[in-house]
Amino acid sequence: MANSEPRSIFISGAASGIGRATALLFAERGWRVGGYDIDTRGLETLEKEIAPAGGVTGRLDVTDPASFESALRSFARATSGRLDLFHNNAGIAHSGFFEDVPQPAARRIIEVNFVGVVNGAYAALDLLRATPNSLCFNTASSSAIFGVPRLAVYSATKFAVKGLTEALSVEFARHGVRVADALPGLIDTPLLDSTPNHSGSATDGILARDRAPAEGPFRLIAAREVAEVVWSAYHDESRKLHWYVPVELGELETAKAAGPEALREMIAGVASDV
Repeated sequence: MANSEPRSIFISGAASGIGRATALLFAERGWRVGGYDIDTRGLETLEKEIAPAGGVTGRLDVTDPASFESALRSFARATSGRLDLFHNNAGIAHSGFFEDVPQPAARRIIEVNFVGVVNGAYAALDLLRATPNSLCFNTASSSAIFGVPRLAVYSATKFAVKGLTEALSVEFARHGVRVADALPGLIDTPLLDSTPNHSGSATDGILARDRAPAEGPFRLIAAREVAEVVWSAYHDESRKLHWYVPVELGELETAKAAGPEALREMIAGVASDV
């Protein structure tokens, strides 16, 4: 690895939302950014913004191990093999009561949100362990604190990502690789607009913008705030494992530990007309 190479970050799901915000933030701060996604149109505009800082983009289907391996090989050529931060971020959602969401859609959520994260971890490990102080950072969700109604399978995948993060944080330590995740709440991204709703109209359900309270842990959060957390996680010396966005969401973990039934009733109250 060339010492003169700038620090580098590879981001899956970089064409929009949290991934795009993270790509822009790291490019602004002098990192070499690799933004990868299946959405090539979104990547075209991202490339124009990060190319001046040496950023690159490319197509990536996270459900295909070969696609992941090819994307990381391509990025490694641009960084002389350096990978300081791997952001396993790509994700999709379908909203609706469990029985209303078609099984193929549910399986697609599992393939992208969890199998895609597993594929990424396999593909990135060699580069991560060759880079001192590297970080594998996964995008989980606040729905991994307590399963969210009308997002049951999505929530299950995020629980799986959280569990994988915890296990790999122990395992990858023997390679000198740190592992952590973000558990964002309701984030103001195109996912809110593009998520198919299989139970009711587009304005129904937990993801509707106009349902977000003005304050508290379920308020609408800008994607840039999550990007700042990714930045903080890399520079954190305490090896913090779970990053809640906003931080008040961490209180729900405490509440759940005291008794999941009480938290279930609270969630049911918030989602009473969902």
